[in-house]
Amino acid sequence: MGRQPGEFGIGMMSAISWIGGSSVIEWSIAQQTSLDSNSAVDTQTAATIPEVVIILIILLLIATIVALVTQSLRIPYVTGLVLAGLPITELWSRRIGLDPVLVLNLFLPILIFEAAINTDIRRLRSTFKPIALLAGPGSIFSSAIIATLLKFGLGLDWISACLVGVILANTDTVSMIAVFKEIRVPSRLTTIVEGETLFNDAAALVSFNLLLVVYATGSLTAVQGIREVLLVAIGGAMVGAVLGYLCLPIFVRLQDPLSSLLLTVALALGTFQIGQSLGVSGAVSVVVAGLIFGNLGLSRSSSASERIALLSFWNYASFGVNTFIFLLIGIEINIETLWKIAPAILFVILAYQLGRILSVYLLLAGLRWFDRPIPLVWQHVLFLGNIKGSLSMALALSIPLTVTYRSDIIALVFGAVLFSLVGQGLSLPWMVKRLKIARISDTLQQAKQLQMQLIASKAAQEELSSLLRSGVLPKAIYEELWASYQVRVVQSEHVLRDLYNQRQSTRREPEHSELDAIRRRLLLAEKGAVANALRKQILPEDLVQIYIKELDEKLLTLEDD
Repeated sequence: MGRQPGEFGIGMMSAISWIGGSSVIEWSIAQQTSLDSNSAVDTQTAATIPEVVIILIILLLIATIVALVTQSLRIPYVTGLVLAGLPITELWSRRIGLDPVLVLNLFLPILIFEAAINTDIRRLRSTFKPIALLAGPGSIFSSAIIATLLKFGLGLDWISACLVGVILANTDTVSMIAVFKEIRVPSRLTTIVEGETLFNDAAALVSFNLLLVVYATGSLTAVQGIREVLLVAIGGAMVGAVLGYLCLPIFVRLQDPLSSLLLTVALALGTFQIGQSLGVSGAVSVVVAGLIFGNLGLSRSSSASERIALLSFWNYASFGVNTFIFLLIGIEINIETLWKIAPAILFVILAYQLGRILSVYLLLAGLRWFDRPIPLVWQHVLFLGNIKGSLSMALALSIPLTVTYRSDIIALVFGAVLFSLVGQGLSLPWMVKRLKIARISDTLQQAKQLQMQLIASKAAQEELSSLLRSGVLPKAIYEELWASYQVRVVQSEHVLRDLYNQRQSTRREPEHSELDAIRRRLLLAEKGAVANALRKQILPEDLVQIYIKELDEKLLTLEDD
């Protein structure tokens, strides 16, 4: 844990020194004082390449073994990676580690973009209020609580305490989503968790940079701070929107799936760099560009195979990045150093947990006044899922060397992250099961299976129609295949109708209703159409407001999906 932010971050990435962090090449050149030493630099650089390859292979083998062990023990994969990295800290800590510049400029855009393109804007819009409440005021409130406790509890100065507050108010979604893949939870809760983390990362980076501005200048008024945050956030959204929309016509014209993949990589990494160079939030830019591309670009894709290839690539990219990040987190952490300051780390853990408790339960208690309330059992999950990850460690390592308590901050953050990933990561699946959030009846299970079959058959028929129009498929073969899928469609619809009639004739089960999700989409469609008519001055505002109010009341009565 003795490396500084500018040092080499991960051995296998030494060739891409332009991303950030000192590489072997840069270090070698810095040691030379004459032009005659170029051959020595080349020799030293070439000598490191086999070592980099060996380290890469070993890390991949360790990750594979961890995957096998975690599957058999049924524990979170990311927690297993962290634990696997701890024993090899002393062996490799000087060769590889977590470079904050690499994380912020390469790994973070990949993770944000992958999450954004897989986020449905319609679902995000329906849960935007709780997401905005948690990622905005909730993050600020939690940061303030943590900073105040550390200021008076550990004696840190305000800048250092606020930096720790911002770093530990950020949540990591990887572990939460990994749990949700194993345990079925309501889709609205999943959307809230994903959405909060998506915007929470951007909020943490904006707040962190703002604190560094305060540290560098010595002062910042409230008006200046608000103006700076709005400029960075809104500017980042505009940059992301412009670049996202500019890439859409290019993506539609590309017929090669591999070229489409290259475009998305350039969009993810380029949007972040352009946003940062313009002085706005690169994270916000990537979020907006990913949402636009995922919801508009993929729908215009020429074929289902191309969409699957693109989403699969980003799924693999995200998985690979997370694998290396969490393994490197374990390698970066020095247990012996953390043990020496265990009481202070325990106080920090209690501080960020208290901040999360107050921000979740207090703020969401007032949500019922302007949106559907969040069930209390869901709030328990939002609190228990307060897991820290790579961004927290990267931000800690990015703190300037001149900050007074920098080494203490890094140690405290590393200890909190370790507890979070191991303690909460291991207990979260068990706690979610104990809460029994989603109780699935046999009837609902059967209905969901039939619904899945219906959706898949309809999608296959649409693909057949596309192949027929393009001339790839002869009409005789098209009709035969289309009819075989139509048989499955009719069978599924018939059984679903019978199940629905049975449910209607019996007392409605209180804990769920699978039709509420469909009703909600229909009501939102009505609301959008009426609002659009109002903007076009087709309907009078007084009638529209009354109708929208009735729709909102109906939406509030629907059960959470």
